[in-house]
Amino acid sequence: MSNPESTHDAMLGNETTAEPVLEAGTEPNVTEHIDTLPSIHEQFRLLELQAAEHYDAWLRAKAEGENIRRRAQEDISKAHKFAVERFAGELLAVKDSLEAALAVPEQTVESFKSGVELTLKQLVAAFEKNALLEVNPAGEKFDPHKHQAIGLLDSEQEANTVVSVLQKGYTIAERVLRPALVMVAKPKS
Repeated sequence: MSNPESTHDAMLGNETTAEPVLEAGTEPNVTEHIDTLPSIHEQFRLLELQAAEHYDAWLRAKAEGENIRRRAQEDISKAHKFAVERFAGELLAVKDSLEAALAVPEQTVESFKSGVELTLKQLVAAFEKNALLEVNPAGEKFDPHKHQAIGLLDSEQEANTVVSVLQKGYTIAERVLRPALVMVAKPKS
């Protein structure tokens, strides 16, 4: 069994080693090995230094978080500001075509009509490139999320079916930009 005092010393790092066997006529070489615990003031000073380091690290982390949040807000602001840039670039070609059509000195009805048709194709292509899709629900079931009913009509079609479209609707990225204005078939009484 071990001596309780030596166990306590071993836990504190004060292990004692077996004393060397001395030969006759020699004096023992005594070197005292004393481990001392730091004073309470020294321990307190070390803890204060650690606390200051942790506080400094916390302040830096907080500042970094604030910077990330601020940069994210700036990025969102720029995204909102320049969101239509690509779409506006596509519309410039449409505007150029309209101006070119008006600049022709002598126009016939046929040339004017073909110019308008080409310009409309450019506009539709610009809409499609930017996920701006047309909603033309003629003959479909009435959907209040995509259509706005203007009135009811007596019709041979099934009740709550779109009979006529007064104005096409549009969606952008599957979100309704403008609902289609429609006339809906009356329920048969």
